Amino acid sequence: MARRDRSKRTGPRAGDTDQRAAPLRPMARAVTMLVAFAAMVAFAVVLARLTLEPSAGSEALTHSNFTPGDSIDDYLAQPAFRDTVKQLGGNILLGVPFGLLLPVVLPRTRGFVRVGLATAVTMVLVELAQGAFVTGRTFDIDDVILNTAGALLGYLVLGRRLGRAVHPRRRHWWHRFTRRDAADA
Repeated sequence: MARRDRSKRTGPRAGDTDQRAAPLRPMARAVTMLVAFAAMVAFAVVLARLTLEPSAGSEALTHSNFTPGDSIDDYLAQPAFRDTVKQLGGNILLGVPFGLLLPVVLPRTRGFVRVGLATAVTMVLVELAQGAFVTGRTFDIDDVILNTAGALLGYLVLGRRLGRAVHPRRRHWWHRFTRRDAADA
């Protein structure tokens, strides 16, 4: 019997189950990117309205927080569970759109660490603007932490798949050396 050379095969094998999402067609990709961009702009408007509008009524109650965990402890110590959920959940939900939309709109931000860094930098800038320019608002590092956690959650749940569907990974020449052949193992 002649032995078959398996190293020259290039297509998928019968036993391969590739779980990656198929890339979108060019027109679907363009529409998806356009919708994601519009959603990102709408989210930026909502973010600005929620975080950069003055709150003169709460000016006496505000204080800056540069110690991670202090505000979270205060939220958890509140007697009203509803207020705790509103503060913590609201800050987490505010970050989720970053995790969903960044990998689609900006493919270079695709990746767990990159999404986290982009969100953290953006939220630090928002918090600094709040503390410097907005009456009744201050800088709170816990808001940055919760927003970043929300972005990472959004990325893990759906953002990663969306990013890969719209911007599939390119196949480079060195990938043929890193692919493990199941038949040889």
